[in-house]
Amino acid sequence: MTIGDRTLVAGLHWELRPGQLWCVIGRNGAGKSTFLRCLAGLRPADGGMVELSGRPLSEWSLQDLARMRAFLPQGTRDAFGYRVIEAVLAARHPYHDARYWESEADRESAFAALRALDVEALAERDIRTLSGGERQRVAIAAVLAQDTPLLLLDEPANALDLAHQVSVMQLLAELCGAMGSDKAVVMVGHDLNLAHSVASHALLLMGDGQWQAGPVAKVMTGPILSRCLGHPIELVRHENRTIFIPVDKSSRGSPANVL
Repeated sequence: MTIGDRTLVAGLHWELRPGQLWCVIGRNGAGKSTFLRCLAGLRPADGGMVELSGRPLSEWSLQDLARMRAFLPQGTRDAFGYRVIEAVLAARHPYHDARYWESEADRESAFAALRALDVEALAERDIRTLSGGERQRVAIAAVLAQDTPLLLLDEPANALDLAHQVSVMQLLAELCGAMGSDKAVVMVGHDLNLAHSVASHALLLMGDGQWQAGPVAKVMTGPILSRCLGHPIELVRHENRTIFIPVDKSSRGSPANVL
């Protein structure tokens, strides 16, 4: 995967399975969003191929692909004054087939998604009147309403307050962790503590073509994260939690409760 004359990711052999929640970590410009767009089929891979259920993305029809994966971009711009419920119902379009209007099942899915994101009360609001955090939760609700096995989320916690960051992460973890779940999530995130609290696996993009992938306990270590992010990171254990702390470079070598 390249941008201009830069190689962002080289030789990536990576497999995603149902029940897994992957967090993609890297510096600005490391290729996280570009990678997610490749997975979604919105950008061709520069080498090799992306397969979904054993088939190259190029072999999927747009409708069938929309039933298999949902994509949340970093930002959403609303040019028209749709109601919130209309914006979420639009995510049900892949299931309409020959129908023009939404079915009662579509409406039930849309309202269930709004409830899950704590924005059902906004259903009749003009989407342009929402705050940034409210708009982000509506966008995530649309992804849920699309009801796909694969969710590709670019910074889902963006613009959310602390309580909703935690609740959204817990919701994603529950989707993947449910018994017999067919759901898998790949999300881009910058908050190491938030990611580590819910992710089962992590993909670290070093920005120079190199990468590290595996269970969080294996790849979210101080030395690997420090190299990935270009800043020293220390891990501290507090009760049952692992906390990631960016270290002041001038204080390196002073005593710390490093894991």
